[in-house]
Amino acid sequence: MPLASLTPRPPLDPQPVDPDVVAAAESHPMRAVTHAAAAEVGAWSGGLPGQVMRTFDGLAGEWHTRHGPGRLEALADALDRGGPLPADGPWLELGAGDGWGSATIAERAPSLAAVELSSGMLAASPADGVPRLQADAAALPLDDHSVATAVLMNMLLFPTELDRVLRPGGALVWLSSRGPGTPIHLTAEQVAAALPGRWGGVSSQHGTATWAVLRRQG
Repeated sequence: MPLASLTPRPPLDPQPVDPDVVAAAESHPMRAVTHAAAAEVGAWSGGLPGQVMRTFDGLAGEWHTRHGPGRLEALADALDRGGPLPADGPWLELGAGDGWGSATIAERAPSLAAVELSSGMLAASPADGVPRLQADAAALPLDDHSVATAVLMNMLLFPTELDRVLRPGGALVWLSSRGPGTPIHLTAEQVAAALPGRWGGVSSQHGTATWAVLRRQG
């Protein structure tokens, strides 16, 4: 696999993540699913998608209690310092959850659609004008090369499908809100290495969050 070309940007207000939180994230069942999905070893099959959907359906009612202003600040930082991002063409938010971050993305996107697997999370989403779609990010109902920018925050990476829907010159925004303390977490280098072809870009940290903005380099 070719080495990624990643340029670090200076961190903003970097905060350490409690080692106990990191240890819990490393042993969380979703961490194994995250690595298997990125490696495309067939883990996202059978009853697993339905199981994950039901888990997040059950969490939807209290998911808002996990939000904090730092998460939106980190997302805005990635979108702003990771740019310039495509100013034309549709943007896609994958794993949108209860839609708490959608408005921050929509402020910068020429147009935005949000995709979420969990119907419970979609039902908890705000009426903010962002079109929302229940779909599996491993099999998106989208045309090839139809997305200018894909934004994934604390979301599984399905490399081949993401590569299929991103247009040439498109961008991938990847953010882990608690860095290695996030159960669904990959480093910027791991994301770049998992995607087909050669990818690179910029990466940084804001608070506890780590982020990267990647583009195909050939």
